[in-house]
Amino acid sequence: MSVKNSYSNMIRRNALFYGKLATTWHTRLVMESPGKKMMVTDVCVPISELTGAITDARKAIETYGLDGALLGHVGDGNYHAIVMINPNDPIELEKATKLNQHLVHYALERGGTCTGEHGVGTGKAQYQLKEHGAALDVMLALKQTLDPNGIMNPGKIFASDKEQSSII
Repeated sequence: MSVKNSYSNMIRRNALFYGKLATTWHTRLVMESPGKKMMVTDVCVPISELTGAITDARKAIETYGLDGALLGHVGDGNYHAIVMINPNDPIELEKATKLNQHLVHYALERGGTCTGEHGVGTGKAQYQLKEHGAALDVMLALKQTLDPNGIMNPGKIFASDKEQSSII
């Protein structure tokens, strides 16, 4: 067997293993949480901060009294928090929101980013000013130049000025 084929087989085996592992956690959370929905968030930290971030995230999930797990392909510092919540329970929604805020602030304070791969969307738009500072003005100017009518993904990535100023 060539080195190339051996390496290729190892990659396939690892992908299968981690895919099964993620599926197992997902299934466990869903089966043990009837009537609840899954909230998934992700952040990314420098590798040197990863151990502290994972430890802190686990403690935060427990502190907020949420049922959840941490998963990731952490070789790039990106990890995911998955919590099961009742979307009709305002207390659980508030706890999940606070958990997300906690994870984002932890990552940003350590030179990380508010999202690793899931994108900004509407859920992380409020953190853009804190993460990017004055560079956000350049991003907004580019968006305005390329989309003067605001028809491309309206309300995504960039929160309103009012929302931005309330976060910092």
